[in-house]
Amino acid sequence: MKKFSMAPLVLVFSLLLAACASTPPNPLVGAWAMTIQSPIGEMAVDINVNPDLTGQMTSADLGAASLDNILVSDQTVSFETTVDAQGQMLTLRFNGTLEGDQLRGNFDTDFGAIPASATRQ
Repeated sequence: MKKFSMAPLVLVFSLLLAACASTPPNPLVGAWAMTIQSPIGEMAVDINVNPDLTGQMTSADLGAASLDNILVSDQTVSFETTVDAQGQMLTLRFNGTLEGDQLRGNFDTDFGAIPASATRQ
């Protein structure tokens, strides 16, 4: 009967584990406090982005909505969400830049660009 050595299996497992550990997390993942400069005044929004790049935006004014099509490339960030704005469904498309714990950009809407900025929580 042949003896089975565990050394190759342990080596492969160790290499796989090291590869996973060396993958840095996406810099957008986490909780963000955002301020939107809407035409009717400043609006506070909480944004949460999960490691699988799903997320949610919540606001006392707009309720909760999922974030869709989250993309991060270098320092460029984009996502979109659809909110109920006083009975009208409005799609907001965010395009901005991420610099450390600061996120700045605009929500592009049917009514023009709306500035927004966020700080990591």
